[in-house]
Amino acid sequence: MPGRTDPLVVASASGVRLRLAEPSEGRDELVDGMSSWWSAVHGYNHPVLNAAVRDQLERMSHVMFGGLTHEPAVRLAARLVEITPEPLRHVFLSDSGSVSVEVAVKMCLQYWRSLGRPEKRRLLTWRGGYHGDTWQPMAVCDPDGGMHELWTGVLQRQVFVDAPPAAYEESYAELLRTEIGKHAHEVAAVIVEPVVQGAGGMRFHDPEYLRVLREACDAHDVLLVLDEIATGFGRTGTLFAADQVGISPDVMCLGKALTGGYLSMAATLCTSRVADGISRGEVPVLAHGPTFMGNPLASAVALASIDLLLSQDWQVQVKRIEAGLRAGLAPAAELPGVREVRVLGAIGVVQLDHEVDMAAATRAAVREGVWLRPFRDLIYTMPPYVSGDEDVARICAAVRAAAAAG
Repeated sequence: MPGRTDPLVVASASGVRLRLAEPSEGRDELVDGMSSWWSAVHGYNHPVLNAAVRDQLERMSHVMFGGLTHEPAVRLAARLVEITPEPLRHVFLSDSGSVSVEVAVKMCLQYWRSLGRPEKRRLLTWRGGYHGDTWQPMAVCDPDGGMHELWTGVLQRQVFVDAPPAAYEESYAELLRTEIGKHAHEVAAVIVEPVVQGAGGMRFHDPEYLRVLREACDAHDVLLVLDEIATGFGRTGTLFAADQVGISPDVMCLGKALTGGYLSMAATLCTSRVADGISRGEVPVLAHGPTFMGNPLASAVALASIDLLLSQDWQVQVKRIEAGLRAGLAPAAELPGVREVRVLGAIGVVQLDHEVDMAAATRAAVREGVWLRPFRDLIYTMPPYVSGDEDVARICAAVRAAAAAG
């Protein structure tokens, strides 16, 4: 469809820099403040990840994952089971974050159907969430004011509670307990983004709410799904956001940084309880089969990306970026039109009190030599973990400039 603004053409990328085919606002190179929508945590053109793709390409680029399997996918699944919270032990590989949420929902619905309780077919979530652009994920995105409001009245109606407050409030925790209990007879699962609500508003909430959800779901026989597509692999300061309170979901969705931004891939993990429940049903397998499920190239680079991340002191990197973002974005709080500045891990957000002028804000950031992608009332950054202190400082200057212009 016709774009509202002309996109910038990227000719190449290396490290944390995007080289433009033609200069824009006097810049032919931009520091990437977005990690290519939060995925390129190691930056671009990384020799370790390049080698993983080249090596696998010489062996096999793709083979169907039905009746056949291959070493990269098997090793990746084993690695994911090893690093995710117990008792997640079963892995379903798909080709995008949205599809991983589709698979998660299907797992939960098929689980209850297999146990003879098909009436448990709704989902409960809190407002302000975003889970993707395919059908089931859209149904659990915030129905008001989000990008999927167009589909109100067409999507299945789910159960929504108020968005979680930033700080812990016992009254809100009690609301969660009450609503889960009230709807337990019809709800298959609770699904939320843990600690950080991403594209729905870049809001942070107290991790303790995850413990409340876990306990309430256990008490009322409801499954818990955590969408860690944006938060997984260290973005919030722990490897997974659920690690902040030591809880484990029944189903977990991963994507984005899974392959270090090289290839599209996602994973849906579940417990043996869920897998065994599905296997006892009329259809004893999960009825889903993407063509590129378990793609060998994506599997190989995902495994290399995970090993690269865990071989480094990534927590120190994230903490360093967090400190840089706190220092560099603090002055933005004094700018006219800025409502709030918030930072968590390698995430920095400036929220305005008005809709951002996206074109003006983008131009201002580009003049500072940085690529940002503002939306709604937000100017935010999620830098690659390899961003140096000077890069982070430049990104912060660009965020401030964008906030002033937008």
